[in-house]
Amino acid sequence: MRMATLKLAAAAAAIGIAGFAASTSVLAALPVGAKAPDFETRGALAGKVFTLKLSDQLKKGPVVLYFFPAAFTPGCTAEAHEFAEATDKFKAAGATVIGMSADPIDKLAKFSTEECRDKFAVASAGPRVIANYQVALKSENPAFAGKTDRTSYVISKTGNIVYAHSALDYKDHVKNTLAAVQSMKAK
Repeated sequence: MRMATLKLAAAAAAIGIAGFAASTSVLAALPVGAKAPDFETRGALAGKVFTLKLSDQLKKGPVVLYFFPAAFTPGCTAEAHEFAEATDKFKAAGATVIGMSADPIDKLAKFSTEECRDKFAVASAGPRVIANYQVALKSENPAFAGKTDRTSYVISKTGNIVYAHSALDYKDHVKNTLAAVQSMKAK
């Protein structure tokens, strides 16, 4: 049990949320091959708020849809920086990157400029999106109610999930999703 507690404490440090309860867990992600649920929500790119609909984004090509727990926390900021640095590589492979959290849109608009460096959109995930994508962060601590876990999906232009990665540590999300997108382009 001590090892499990240490792993959860390390995960808490990775996502930058203080007071992370030892009973916190992540739900399983949607499986590869599943149809990605469509949604419409408010997003922000370079500080400008707009209506974001997944099906509209998929018309342009594959989408990397990554969920993160909370804007402006250390792990989420580091992940946003990595996605921003890799945005041109994602675009070269034909993919659009969209980050999502349960944060309010005004906070995400600021995050889109400061941490996403105006490179990709972030959007507000409401309870329905969180449930449909199976990304609820479960915890006995009420401070985590409504938060999303850290899960990245690569969704093909046809709307099917071709890759899913769920881990509270942000470090492999960008590398793995980029490899999945580049593999799709190579086929």
